[in-house]
Amino acid sequence: MTYVIALPCVDVKDRACVDECPVDCIYEGERSLYIHPDECVDCGACEPVCPVEAIYYEDDLPEEWADYTAANAEFFDEIGSPGGAAKIGVIEHDHELIKKLPPQA
Repeated sequence: MTYVIALPCVDVKDRACVDECPVDCIYEGERSLYIHPDECVDCGACEPVCPVEAIYYEDDLPEEWADYTAANAEFFDEIGSPGGAAKIGVIEHDHELIKKLPPQA
């Protein structure tokens, strides 16, 4: 299991969660942040600091955002497991689910 970033993060990307993550597993796409499911250690440090309540433990994700579990994982299909978000910076793409959304801000 892992934590998942859902719809409230799209076009917001506050990054408070990035600062709290002890393993640097929260990556930045063009419109949203994504948690790498294989790098996340399930510590939960990111969840309480999210100002828009976009982060959920996978089992607690609201049903209307269930697709975000796959979106977070599939975001990494092309880049694999870089081993830390800080060293690669913003990734110039988003998952198709995010790309199709109208602007949220």
